[in-house]
Amino acid sequence: MLKKIVFVVAALLSMNVAAVQVVSSIKPIQLIVAEITHGVADSQALLGANASPHDYALKPSDVRTLDSADLVVWFGHDLEPYIASIMKGKSNSFEVSKIDGIELREYEDAQAHDGHDHGSTDAHFWLGINPTRQFAEALTQRLSEIDEDNAAQYVQNLQEFEIQLTKTEQAIAEELSSVKGEGYYVFHDAYGYFESHFGLNQLGHFTVSPERKPGARTLITIRTALKEQPVACVFQEPQFTPAVIESVTRGSDVEIGTLDPLATTVETGPGAYFVFLEQISASFAECLSD
Repeated sequence: MLKKIVFVVAALLSMNVAAVQVVSSIKPIQLIVAEITHGVADSQALLGANASPHDYALKPSDVRTLDSADLVVWFGHDLEPYIASIMKGKSNSFEVSKIDGIELREYEDAQAHDGHDHGSTDAHFWLGINPTRQFAEALTQRLSEIDEDNAAQYVQNLQEFEIQLTKTEQAIAEELSSVKGEGYYVFHDAYGYFESHFGLNQLGHFTVSPERKPGARTLITIRTALKEQPVACVFQEPQFTPAVIESVTRGSDVEIGTLDPLATTVETGPGAYFVFLEQISASFAECLSD
């Protein structure tokens, strides 16, 4: 009987200290969130590693996951329109694009629109050192407010995150220092934060939004550039491997590399976000130095 009472009390106590449930829209955001919630809260990504946020459709189970989460972390309508209507007015919504003072990149009009309405703000903030740091700080503040008992741990996690982010930034800057002048094309315009921070030389992109096929004029321009300009590499993406890249580069000496903006192959766990950044850097360095 005594054992049964102890078991019931323990169960009740575990229910009272249930960890905060944090759901991130996509894996790259979740990798950052996991660094701040490590050892304190439960963190998961809504979309699977191979799913693209650009054309995703919510399932009933996704809606239930969003409704039951203590905090839902997402960028905003420009990246996840499928979440916008669900999260409108919800108290558990944490929208990155609305963080006060966060440094977000605006697409140039000619690049961003191209006849399509997909927003003017570059949503890929997780590839930028400064906006990632700002996001982590704002997230720590929000988590400390909704989970006051663990506020000190969130702050400690943030401090450790910022130290490692600075170390990773320095290592990447050194790795890319010798290829900063090499010109290249990317499949879609997702790397502006990273490229600007580390001074890389992107010559252009096939498309702004990956679900949109590049137009004939764009392909002709790139094919001409490959013949007339020194282009070191053309980058494809594992989620989208269009035949147009192979057709445009056919007959040229340009290398084909791979950039993965969604961290598809990165194994989740402590430090995974920094592995992701290092993977992006290594992809640039390898193809641009060939």
